[in-house]
Amino acid sequence: MDNGLSVILFEKLPEGDLRVIEERMWSMNMITALEHVNYIVVGSREYEAVEGRLNVDQGKLELLLVPMRTAE
Repeated sequence: MDNGLSVILFEKLPEGDLRVIEERMWSMNMITALEHVNYIVVGSREYEAVEGRLNVDQGKLELLLVPMRTAE
């Protein structure tokens, strides 16, 4: 049985720094869906996925996200 993979979501801040949004287990179906999506909603906020990195040493998938601008 496949337990999935730990995924860490990083937000790229305007200053260029990174902030961890969350880390959680994703099913392989969710990871496979990344091939077909450009945007991810987390905590009711929408982000664009701009990069992904597989950290083999830690056994984690790291995703770099940029927040989408919303009309105010």
